[in-house]
Amino acid sequence: MDVFKDKVSITDKITLGGDRLVLFAGPCAAESYDICMETGTEVKKICKQLDIDYVFKASFDKANRTSASSYRGPSMEGGLEILSRVKKDLQVPLVTDVHESFQCEEVAKVVDVLQIPAFLCRQTDLLIAAAKTGKAVKVKKGQFMAPEDMKYAVDKVREAGNANVFLTERGASFGYHNLVVDFRSLPVMRQYSPVVFDVTHSIQQPGGLGGKSGGQREFAPYLTRAAAAVGVDGFFIETHPNPSKALSDGPNMVPLSEMEAFLKMIKKYWELATSN
Repeated sequence: MDVFKDKVSITDKITLGGDRLVLFAGPCAAESYDICMETGTEVKKICKQLDIDYVFKASFDKANRTSASSYRGPSMEGGLEILSRVKKDLQVPLVTDVHESFQCEEVAKVVDVLQIPAFLCRQTDLLIAAAKTGKAVKVKKGQFMAPEDMKYAVDKVREAGNANVFLTERGASFGYHNLVVDFRSLPVMRQYSPVVFDVTHSIQQPGGLGGKSGGQREFAPYLTRAAAAVGVDGFFIETHPNPSKALSDGPNMVPLSEMEAFLKMIKKYWELATSN
């Protein structure tokens, strides 16, 4: 299968789909400025040491939580304030989720990449609204989607006038409360755009803890090495100083204290794969 050749611009200094590894990483939710800064500062330091391009990630709203009582985030206004401060103080580009078309224009004033959640990857109005901001658009493959059908999500963004669109693999539904990664999806989707592998949500167990999601963090290194070997252009990882106390997705996040070793492993396997 032919790999998509064009690069996607994240910023004027960071491109996806070239000869540099790009990492999208941070806490699941923008719980607080302090958590974001602690996480982002450490990951930025590690990425500088390993020569990895870094994009900070945190969500101002987790609109698809299992239970209505689950923590969603600091709100759009509060979350964008946190993200704006993080961007200024850390001097890194940002990615965050958008769930409604009306959010795109305001969010694009702060972040560099608009992320379309997996459950919303077919929402035409949302894709077009994100495209029209001119910012890069990161589309997660739905757990219910065939990889070849993600071509049409990419087409919607491009036909709205935005060439900077790319896909993210995050596993497919495999019975109840479980996901599995079909690694054939990576070369299939790389025909249409650069592809990022979502380490965190590929090991998630949706709704697996009765009203909230679980995860199998122990499998993260195995799936990551496999994705690097098959071929991807970047990785998405949620990390937190103390995942057991994280307000969202704690069971499937990589502890911040383990990120240096984890990223060294990623870089090693990604360089080996791309050198062949």
